[in-house]
Amino acid sequence: MSLRKAGQIGGVELMAVQGVEVWVGLGSNLDDPGRQLELALAVLQQLALGDSLQCSSFYLSKALLADSANEENGQQPDYVNAVAKFQISLAPHDLLQQLQAIETLQGRVRDETTVRWSPRTLDLDILLYADEQIDTATLTVPHPGIRLREFVLYPMYELSQSLVIPQLGELSRLVMRCPMRGMRLLNDDGRESDVENAS
Repeated sequence: MSLRKAGQIGGVELMAVQGVEVWVGLGSNLDDPGRQLELALAVLQQLALGDSLQCSSFYLSKALLADSANEENGQQPDYVNAVAKFQISLAPHDLLQQLQAIETLQGRVRDETTVRWSPRTLDLDILLYADEQIDTATLTVPHPGIRLREFVLYPMYELSQSLVIPQLGELSRLVMRCPMRGMRLLNDDGRESDVENAS
């Protein structure tokens, strides 16, 4: 991966790379989740090179629940999820900073009191960064949850049925092994629609 300085944003020096394909997972279950994803996609379009941004359909899925994150009735609101892929010229950790800035802009609160898997206005995860394998204190790529998350695998499969994921293998095989757990496809008007299992 070839790096060069790309200037500074907010006093943070950014490194540029030759265009690489990245995959980003999007999720929200607060404050009009579909709208939150649309707003985030508009910003991602500005980060993407040219017209490279492609986004899956929106899906409605159950939250990953930790007991301490449950609401009083034992449930969180359902999530709206999607996956986007696009070409970018930012280094991995610079991309992470940009995604976290988008989350903050849209009301995401991240501090020591935040419970893992608690409800959130926006969640942006780097799923893949080209075919790089990254393992640092702040970033792991491929994302460690990919193979277990239907709301990641099925949208990815929608965008590329032939994708091979580093360390994990063929996306099609991962999809076949992952139950849908009640996930539903959302139409353009926000209504639920049946989605067929890829197996």
